[in-house]
Amino acid sequence: MHSDFFRNVYEVVSLIPFGRVTSYGAIARYLGAAKSARTVGYAMNAAHGLIPPIPAHRVVNRIGVLSGKHHFGEPNQMQILLESEGIEIENDQIKNFEKHFWDPNQELNL
Repeated sequence: MHSDFFRNVYEVVSLIPFGRVTSYGAIARYLGAAKSARTVGYAMNAAHGLIPPIPAHRVVNRIGVLSGKHHFGEPNQMQILLESEGIEIENDQIKNFEKHFWDPNQELNL
């Protein structure tokens, strides 16, 4: 059973639009737990196999690096998923990160 915090993370991640990404820290700040970016990462790691699935590939580190890519089974799966949404990746980092960044603190009026 996942914690309430994990469930809240999954709720936010499920709202990230196609072709956009956010960071572990942005999710943590949105949930009022600014120092919990690492825990958001743990939630993403535990998200694989959830039904319905959440778009965990849309969560990256604060500078746009695909830091969670090793949790996707295939080494390039996270990159493939992001590229299928029109996001360019170079050396495991999102190009034009600011253009694709989705900040739940600005985008959600919950």
